[in-house]
Amino acid sequence: MKKLIFVSIFTLATLIVAAQPDLDLGIKAGLTNSEFSTSRENYTSESILSYHVGAFGRVGWGRIFLQPEAYFNSRGGDLKEITDANPVDIPHKFDMNTVDVPLLAGIKLFKSDFINVRAMGGPLFSFVTSKDVNEESRFSADALRDQFFGWQYGVGVDLWMITIDARFENSRNSVLKTSEFNARNNTFLISAGIKLF
Repeated sequence: MKKLIFVSIFTLATLIVAAQPDLDLGIKAGLTNSEFSTSRENYTSESILSYHVGAFGRVGWGRIFLQPEAYFNSRGGDLKEITDANPVDIPHKFDMNTVDVPLLAGIKLFKSDFINVRAMGGPLFSFVTSKDVNEESRFSADALRDQFFGWQYGVGVDLWMITIDARFENSRNSVLKTSEFNARNNTFLISAGIKLF
């Protein structure tokens, strides 16, 4: 049994080393639509539209690939609170700038010299560089975390040197957290990029 495991691992490692990986590096930019979600019934959520810009890499072996990225992302969301004492909605507008680092694994569903159709997913690490809350809110900017973890998944298309992606993102832990309240950030991103080489 040990010999079989050793031979299997050795064969797999040899194939990976022997295979000539495809390498793409490029820049990308696009739109970010994000919102805060909470289980509290007296809160309604509205999304905000913003942008992201950064760089990506892609290392592929046949139809399988890894795609690390790093980009600046402007995100946030609007929460409106309805209280018994005040029938008027109390607005809470959150704005954050983050540096997002997703590490995606994917497969090329359709592969040719001119066009590729991809599906991908993986973990995302976000580092908050600035945060702001409107003055009317009872929350302070300190309620927003300095970093958080999430997941991205989506599809993409390559047209020669142009790449287009559409992805969903869900935060795994709370982005907004106090002693009695927490909310997560859900995001949809669509981006276009160009492969530099």
